[in-house]
Amino acid sequence: MKGATIPSVAIMPSPLFLWRFKAVLFLLWGLCCCKISWDSVMRMSVDLRDLFLYEAFLYYNPLLLVALMIWLWGVNLWVFAQSSVNYAKVFDLAQTHLSYREIWRCATWLTLIVPTSMTAYLYLYSHGEVSLAASQPVLLYAILLMILLSPFDMFYLSSRFYFLRTVWRIILPLQAITFPDFFLADIFTSMSKVFSDLERSVCRMVNRQVATIAWFEADSVCGSHSVAIPLVLVFPYLWRFFQCLRQYKDTKEKTCLFNALKYSTAIPVIFLSALKYHVYPDQWVGFYRPLWLISSVINSLYSFYWDIKRDWDLSILTRIFMFKNPSIWTNLLYGQNWVFYWVLGSNLVLRCTWTYKLSAHLRHNYLTVFTIAALEILRRWQWVFFRVENEWNKMTAKQNLEMSSDMPSEGDRLLDSSNHTV
Repeated sequence: MKGATIPSVAIMPSPLFLWRFKAVLFLLWGLCCCKISWDSVMRMSVDLRDLFLYEAFLYYNPLLLVALMIWLWGVNLWVFAQSSVNYAKVFDLAQTHLSYREIWRCATWLTLIVPTSMTAYLYLYSHGEVSLAASQPVLLYAILLMILLSPFDMFYLSSRFYFLRTVWRIILPLQAITFPDFFLADIFTSMSKVFSDLERSVCRMVNRQVATIAWFEADSVCGSHSVAIPLVLVFPYLWRFFQCLRQYKDTKEKTCLFNALKYSTAIPVIFLSALKYHVYPDQWVGFYRPLWLISSVINSLYSFYWDIKRDWDLSILTRIFMFKNPSIWTNLLYGQNWVFYWVLGSNLVLRCTWTYKLSAHLRHNYLTVFTIAALEILRRWQWVFFRVENEWNKMTAKQNLEMSSDMPSEGDRLLDSSNHTV
């Protein structure tokens, strides 16, 4: 009709188009960061280049490993959501808990922010803006810390509070240990290298050694021979050790003591390695290094045995990949023998290489240590699938047992019916 208004229809792009557009932007951003970083490094002299990269890598590699852990945790939650494992019930999560999409959103922001700050650090330092370059990691750490500790209802306040509360329960195990408590503490043992590098970074920031050569002295307060390095490395294992003792106090189960013994075997690996910088070379080669090798083998094999025997249920190892809806991943992973052998073999190999990261005297090759730390996070990601599934199976079995015990038996029903008047 003449004069009638035609309602406007908003044209929204499809989700697939938006995803592709974001992927292209992400790729362009990554290429720009790589190009600027490479040009900045090439501007430096050959003598200072490796030392400078080591320092820059120290500030940013722990945050990159945290980002990797968050990405993989999102993958864990996605698999749980597709399968029959009710992870929210396992971890006693509220209805407002973060989904895998929100986890990936957090990982995306961290993946964007950390390399951008690193690129700015490299560019500013190579162009002579040393003071501005030194402020980049300091600002990054300060912003992330404020977001984590912010009391305001923003940036997933309930989830941050849940995480911080669990961390507090790990540090001070004064109450009964729950599954989220020791689950997160186990993840922390895989991130002990991250905690150590964070301590080194904060130490240099506090002592104003960022973008300077003061920390090159190994015996300085923030040097590579500092006693703080093995102390920070051992903290996650001590937390888990005391959790096991607390569990034994509450349950009187002897397996808790054997589990505590497993975590205590990591302590000699860490401190014997640190002794290299505090004893004579002959003493290290003739006495302490053989002890370090023996303790490393014991820790690796004991931990591998415990993963297979206690943390996992090998009889149902691949049930986690039986998705509710038909999926290519179900066909590829469910019921396949190669998954069984891959899990066993990779877990054994990575358990053995993990001692390399725990050893302070082997940390001079930072790229190798970073690779091993990333592989350990991948091993822990793989471990999460079967550990959570095993816990869920225990919970459902217990519920089924309680339901069957509450139901009257056939004999009880017959006896009860004889009392009725027909």
